[in-house]
Amino acid sequence: MKQAFEEYTISSADWRKTLRQNSSRTYIVIGIFIAIYASIGLIVDMYLYADMYAPYAPPPLSTLFFSLITFQLFPIATIIMLAIATISLFVSFLLHDKLMLLGTTYHEITPETARSTAESQLYNVVNEMKIAAGLHYMPKVYLIEADYMNAFASGYSERSAMVAITRGLLEKLNRDELQAVMAHELSHIRHLDIKLTLTASLLSNLTIMVLDIFFHNMLYGNRRNDNRSRQSLGFIIVILRFLLPIISVLLIFYLSRTRELMADAGAVQLTRNNQPLASALLKIHHDHMQFQDKYKNAYEQTAHENVRKQAYLYDPSYAGIQSLTSLNDFFSTHPSLETRLQALGFKKR
Repeated sequence: MKQAFEEYTISSADWRKTLRQNSSRTYIVIGIFIAIYASIGLIVDMYLYADMYAPYAPPPLSTLFFSLITFQLFPIATIIMLAIATISLFVSFLLHDKLMLLGTTYHEITPETARSTAESQLYNVVNEMKIAAGLHYMPKVYLIEADYMNAFASGYSERSAMVAITRGLLEKLNRDELQAVMAHELSHIRHLDIKLTLTASLLSNLTIMVLDIFFHNMLYGNRRNDNRSRQSLGFIIVILRFLLPIISVLLIFYLSRTRELMADAGAVQLTRNNQPLASALLKIHHDHMQFQDKYKNAYEQTAHENVRKQAYLYDPSYAGIQSLTSLNDFFSTHPSLETRLQALGFKKR
């Protein structure tokens, strides 16, 4: 990989600054999702209460809003939505690891089940990074039988955590590069990335479902149309029905890219070296480019790849090391490779 690095100027990465900045951005995005979800619940409650006042003159929307947030009126729709979100999150967290491995051929690696020196080394590397990361529980380690080079982490807590890598990654990276990749994945676990991204995705989907129900209710329902407050709220719901999916997707993409940069910085923090991860990313990228058609078919023929795409170390849909246009980068689940390398301290000449 020395030849690849000749195209870059190398400097020390300020991983502490990256962690601080991206951590703040992450919690801002999660806060926005929670605020949107709660706001939709209140809008639904206001819509229902405004309809209850018909055909009498309903109070202004501001009065309805104040009455709901002060519990003078019971926010039943908001409470129900919160209950549904809580149950859905619990079920998703409970089954998430199984869902992440669906469609793949894999086996768990332990000191007893390791089938080769390389598999034993992988387990030892994960254990080393687990100690360096200060994790209290050893993540489960899985090897996926696939030629393409990739990896991901999953789990909603340290106790439930797991890491999975493909055989292609295990066989083509040297020990330092493998250590850096595992440091990246364990950083995801340490930062609770899976819990945060899953929470954001679930709240987004539930919000859109609620809007869909009320949108269709207004289109096909047999309700009165002489309630001005309800008409105003209905107009808001219609606007949100078309705008919110776009906003949610952009926020989730931004959250995913932020978490990737945080995990890259976390890997540098744990290994105290920025070069192995950069080398691994370049090697993975060049391997995907060299066997692009073969890997494309492999990804497409593996069921449930859409579930893993956001969690992968390397986005298989990303083609070319050249910087993406700002618009394409805006709609990507991963930062561009050039952005990641620059954050690691490798800037193209």
